[in-house]
Amino acid sequence: MGSVVGVSFDSVEDNRAFAEKYDFPYPLLCDTDRAMSLAYGATVEGGKPYPDRISYIVDEQGVIAHAEEVGDINAHVQDVIARMQA
Repeated sequence: MGSVVGVSFDSVEDNRAFAEKYDFPYPLLCDTDRAMSLAYGATVEGGKPYPDRISYIVDEQGVIAHAEEVGDINAHVQDVIARMQA
């Protein structure tokens, strides 16, 4: 099975504080220059101060196999993990 990570525009320090405060169970990547979010379509140039909540399943060849906007992130992550294990 692959890995689950989160991505935000926040700094390392801000992500660390968030993860500790909310007991976030996954690594958080810092996309402070928004390059990853722009490339994946989670934001647009000059867009909101945060990326859209979208989950991506990326296959072994690096191709996006599935993308879905997310409401309840905790339930969604568990659902995606279950689908990946099936």
